[in-house]
Amino acid sequence: MRNHKLYKWEVLALLWMAFLLNQADRQVFNTVLPAIRDSLGLTDTSVGLIATVFNLFYAIMVPLGGWAGDRFSRKWVTTISILFWSVATMFTGLANGVVMLVLMRSIATGGGEAFFGPANYSLLGQYHTDTRARAMSIHQTAYYVGVILAGWLAGKIADSLGWQYSFILFGAAGIVWGIIMILRLKDFEEPTQAGDCGAGDGLRGAFPEGSLSGSPKHAPARTKPAGESKPGILDGFKTVFTTPTALMLTLGFSAFIFVITGYMTWVPAYLQEEFGQNQEMAGLHSMLWTYVAAFVGVLLAGTLSDKIGARDHKLRMYIQGAGLLLGAVFLFLMGGNRVLWILYACFAGWGFFRAFFDANIYTVLYDVTPARLHASCSSAMITTGFAVGALAPVILGAMKESMGSLSATFPLLGVIWAVTGVALLIIGRLCYQKDYDKIHIQ
Repeated sequence: MRNHKLYKWEVLALLWMAFLLNQADRQVFNTVLPAIRDSLGLTDTSVGLIATVFNLFYAIMVPLGGWAGDRFSRKWVTTISILFWSVATMFTGLANGVVMLVLMRSIATGGGEAFFGPANYSLLGQYHTDTRARAMSIHQTAYYVGVILAGWLAGKIADSLGWQYSFILFGAAGIVWGIIMILRLKDFEEPTQAGDCGAGDGLRGAFPEGSLSGSPKHAPARTKPAGESKPGILDGFKTVFTTPTALMLTLGFSAFIFVITGYMTWVPAYLQEEFGQNQEMAGLHSMLWTYVAAFVGVLLAGTLSDKIGARDHKLRMYIQGAGLLLGAVFLFLMGGNRVLWILYACFAGWGFFRAFFDANIYTVLYDVTPARLHASCSSAMITTGFAVGALAPVILGAMKESMGSLSATFPLLGVIWAVTGVALLIIGRLCYQKDYDKIHIQ
């Protein structure tokens, strides 16, 4: 029997690296986007459309990923996913036109990644209960490290060997890690008695809902009713869209993803075109300042959330709302700024405060939804968020072509976050505790 208290941190390490490769894989395309555009004779709108199709197909497939994560082995859903998208990433390096880029990058890679997120977060949430926000925050740092690494390394590889090799090498790294996960990752097994918690290869049991992070210490654990049916593919959507806090979180996540997707797709190209940086430097600076600051911010926000969220649950959403409002200030300041060090400072400020939303996404969602539907509810939120966020690359690409510069779009992104931040504060005040009590107190 595996020591659960130690093994849960190994699970975090395994999923951390997988998530790093997941986000690095996405950022490779953004970093070498100008090289792809120029070598294949594409326009800003057409390369933006490739990123949009990726996100749309990802959003369409995520409900199936959530359904699979709640019905089958989460270990195998995550490991097969990383192997599938990594192979597709390698083949993206062989693309010679828009059609193959859409097939390999948008459909194969996006479809493969769609199965990773819901099962990944649900498995991590099962192993971490009283340390959930902290574990989720540490896990989120993989995102930041991944995009910084891909921003710099993919650009360096592209400058030295050509953009095709950036995809081939990152895809190969994903295949290697997928094999390691097959050997080390185990599904969660519900403890049979106090202090006895192991992990095996079979299908995992659902974690008792009453034991989730922040639940009252003496609240009775809710047991699974006899004969309860397995989750359906739409059950997560029904739960999310009929729970006010989960619905507001999903709308906030949609605004969050729209801004981030637009930023990550076009800022590397912005630094290349407006400031004359090469692919390596643009890839590095567009992500470094933002995500080093976000790394610090997410650890701070996660620790803060675990400390104060257990006493007053709605404070988790307050932290998110404040993060978007303060992040919006730096988006406004980015617009039209031609001084590089000030622009980098804005990148850092925006990254630090966006992490306040990042750190609490799944902790908030799991606070107000049933444990047996966590993967399905995650998929509902991810689907909605990426369906909205998918529009950002092509919209900003078209605006860039019509206005001649990306800088004019930053204030628009700031308005989106400011409005969303206020809405999160209002719903957190009115609905969070009520929705939490419905799940945790009989």
